[in-house]
Amino acid sequence: MNLVVNGDAESGPGGSADPVTGVTGWDVREGAPALIAYSLGNGYPGPADPGPAARGTRFFSGGNSPRTALVQDIALPRTGATGWRHIDAGRVRYTLAGWLGGYATQEDGARLSVEFRNAQGTPVALSVLGPVTAAERLSRTALLQRTATAQVPRTARSARVLLVFTRSGGGTSNDGYADSISLTLHATEGRK
Repeated sequence: MNLVVNGDAESGPGGSADPVTGVTGWDVREGAPALIAYSLGNGYPGPADPGPAARGTRFFSGGNSPRTALVQDIALPRTGATGWRHIDAGRVRYTLAGWLGGYATQEDGARLSVEFRNAQGTPVALSVLGPVTAAERLSRTALLQRTATAQVPRTARSARVLLVFTRSGGGTSNDGYADSISLTLHATEGRK
């Protein structure tokens, strides 16, 4: 199960390139993102551009801000096969995944990270994906899948997911793009 709420940009206001002040499930910490429809055109990623095969109707972008940051603080499950007891025993792994990209030859990009924290809120581990460079996109407008998988740190009780869009070049649009953001937990066989 995906622990990220609205990781696909489908909920709440949006649909155009106009920035929004709030995003369902996310705390806007900096800038103003846009939730853009794949059908918008005008050089934005469209249905035929590289991206998620099972994409919805919209994706995240950095809007017009030089830097836009979205945050989600997620409580890890207390019980069940991926609960605290199994985390503390080292028997839970996580996968952080997202489709990240940008526009043509520009280096505007999106970075996705997860920071695990203990009960006191102290960071105990960090995993970072992206940004995807223009060279990695073959100088095309595209979103490419990035994933990281590792053991959930023992003592972790929460996860902070951070999505940051950065404008690197000229122009007024922050053309860092993201879609299909997910954080999932998986029970593993531990040592007896």
